Amino acid sequence: MIRLDILDAPGIRHGFFTREGGVSAGVFASLNCGLHSGDEVAKVEENRRRALAQLGLAEDRLVTCHQVHGAEVVMVRAPWRHEDRPRADAMVTRVKGLALGILTADCVPVLFADEREGLIAAAHAGWRGALMGVIEATVAALMREGAVRDRLRAGIGPCIGFNSYEVGPEFPAPFLAQDPANAAFFRAAPRPRHHLFDLGAYVRARLRAAGVKRIEAAGGDTAGESARFFSYRRACRSGEKQYGLEISAICLAP
Repeated sequence: MIRLDILDAPGIRHGFFTREGGVSAGVFASLNCGLHSGDEVAKVEENRRRALAQLGLAEDRLVTCHQVHGAEVVMVRAPWRHEDRPRADAMVTRVKGLALGILTADCVPVLFADEREGLIAAAHAGWRGALMGVIEATVAALMREGAVRDRLRAGIGPCIGFNSYEVGPEFPAPFLAQDPANAAFFRAAPRPRHHLFDLGAYVRARLRAAGVKRIEAAGGDTAGESARFFSYRRACRSGEKQYGLEISAICLAP
């Protein structure tokens, strides 16, 4: 489990979990937390139990969304059944002892906290969601609930690295149409007309644009570090049809 100093506070518990420390096998080895990944459900449930135990919580205190690579944010007032999870990519809560969980395998997990107000949030920022404004939508939802922008802290979890994220000729267009300055997040790839994209830096820039000043990134390259992280892109390169998902979670201490 990776922890960031910026989110360490007496009233906050958080963790960006790696693929290590679970019971799953094969391509899912070992802390796969994706219930719909194709892994054995019992093993995924045990992996989730292990992750939540490190936060001092029972597994039934975890809430996740049906992530759709969008910018929808939901307010969480009570835990829901997994089959009732909403289609959204970010959650906000002030309920103590309730963990907000984000599942990733290259996308960016972002955890937020305003400890004084007793508010936390978790967001899933793939390139589509980040471009659509999931970061700004999450910050706006926190502000509506009473968070103070200058107190907000954000932790960026491990994601696909700059050198691992090769994209096609058409990929930069919507980013450049949004803001020509976004060219800074691209550089030429070895293949002609292809580019490398710095998703983590782009998400950090969107946080700054949303007025979040206190930011820390865990680093790491999910696609390049096979022993530590699951990766959708690495699975595709290897011809694997299935892959695991790591979880990142934050809660207010009960």
